[in-house]
Amino acid sequence: MSTIPAPHGRILIDLYLHGDDLAAEKNRASGYPAWTLTDAQLSDIELLLNGGFSPLTGYLNRKDHEAVVENLHLSNGLLWPLPVALDISEAFADGIQPDTDISLYAPEGLLIATLRVGDIWLADKTNEAVHCYGTKDLGHPGVRKLFEERHPVYVGGRLRGISPPPRYAFSRYRHSPRELRQEFSRRSWGRTLAFHCSTPMFSAQIALAARSARQQRANLVIHPIVDNGQDALVDDFTRMRCHELALREFPEQTTMLTALPFSSRLAGPREALLHAIIRQNFGLSQIIIGSHHASPDHGHFDTADAAREFVQRFANELEIEIIPIEETVYIEERAEYLPLSEVPANATVQQLSSEELERRLELGLEIPQWFSPPDIIEEIRRARPPRHRQGFTVFFTGLSGSGKSTLAHALMQKLREQGDRSVSLLDGDIVRQHLSSELGFSRAHRDLNIQRIGFVAAEITRAGGIAICAPIAPYRETRRKVRHMVSTHGGFIEVHVATPLAVCEKRDRKGLYAKARKGLIREFTGISDPYEEPEQAEIVIDTSALSAVEASNRIMLTLEQLGYIR
Repeated sequence: MSTIPAPHGRILIDLYLHGDDLAAEKNRASGYPAWTLTDAQLSDIELLLNGGFSPLTGYLNRKDHEAVVENLHLSNGLLWPLPVALDISEAFADGIQPDTDISLYAPEGLLIATLRVGDIWLADKTNEAVHCYGTKDLGHPGVRKLFEERHPVYVGGRLRGISPPPRYAFSRYRHSPRELRQEFSRRSWGRTLAFHCSTPMFSAQIALAARSARQQRANLVIHPIVDNGQDALVDDFTRMRCHELALREFPEQTTMLTALPFSSRLAGPREALLHAIIRQNFGLSQIIIGSHHASPDHGHFDTADAAREFVQRFANELEIEIIPIEETVYIEERAEYLPLSEVPANATVQQLSSEELERRLELGLEIPQWFSPPDIIEEIRRARPPRHRQGFTVFFTGLSGSGKSTLAHALMQKLREQGDRSVSLLDGDIVRQHLSSELGFSRAHRDLNIQRIGFVAAEITRAGGIAICAPIAPYRETRRKVRHMVSTHGGFIEVHVATPLAVCEKRDRKGLYAKARKGLIREFTGISDPYEEPEQAEIVIDTSALSAVEASNRIMLTLEQLGYIR
């Protein structure tokens, strides 16, 4: 008798059109208003179309959305822990209305689906934050970024699937819920245990997963998240290669690896509950709820135990079994991993925190062999070289005439002298001439100019080079965005050139300050437009007190202290 659970809601949803219906809808879609899906929206729509989000047949309308946010159930009473709505811009919302159709495209231009619009409403992000995250201020930076990136208007409605989102990497590990259920049947796998991973598996996780599968007499299914960008440690591609290596540590005939396209909400226990429902839809009979399901640092759910207890409260509304686990640690005397409850008295327990792992990777220090299979660490080191081999960006900001360009050129010369990495200078005036010549000096155009500089700097950093940027960059929020763009790929060092305004005016060879004071130049930074000083710059320099040589030497010393140069 099969133990493959029924889908949530008893029906496995498949929203893809076929045959004449598909051809007709593709023909009509060219006349619909078109929306280009974000990466996060692509992951959501993939699970909506293939049944991973069963029983949903599209994006939640307002009544269901509010019921889920406040009560963790759809308006019909069925358990559903997190809202799924299409977020769109106000401009796009102005051009659509209920009972009309829109086309949904991947960024590359492939038509993914059409949507019969249901409700359209202004998102209440505060209410969502209070109920789903237990907070009003979204204190965790990842959650805050997630909410900031969402568009302000939500749309609900039923989907009609045209084509799966294009997924070119690791296709051999991608299964729809129907395909995975068929694979279990083909292999005659009855009891299956899902091990959810959002980071690489190290020896502790490998030992825990293997032990749990043996205890449950279940086949192990390693089911990592993909298409989710980058976790705190490595990118999607490196993480999947690490999972391939981890798979070698398990018996070939009893374990498999399959990937889950999922856009994380960082919603702690509510997200853990959603993961359980998704795995039930994929046909898995059991799931391990672990530390990866704990809330980041907000609300009152902050441990893996709390997440498990939360999910267990809804066990009678699920057909997937929640498997309790215990932290596994390395025992030096026995050279093996054991659950904490089985650790002998006076035994030497070895543990390596995620913070310590990151520190050792940054500095190129040894990772103990007991912590991980060596080939997994080698894979991670390729993606996370020590700081002195990483790319980084030095971002100068300050008033016109503060000395940014002079310092940037001096620093460029010193770094090129070392010769171990390429060095690119993105000076404000040069960028204006070659990258942003069509832009004016309104706040919107200045923001766009800085974001262009940030994009180029991020690409240089990602390629292992050094980018030196020297714009005025007067606004904190824009600088924060640039920091985030670059920090995803390497180091970001902000240098506030805090030369006093009076000194900057005296140095003004072009007479710009004088023209600004006479009202001849509008929105001039420091005179008629504010300069928002950095609050946490890595380096602060006043060039009225330091020569260019002294200041550039101070920057080089800081780069050395931070580990970016030797």
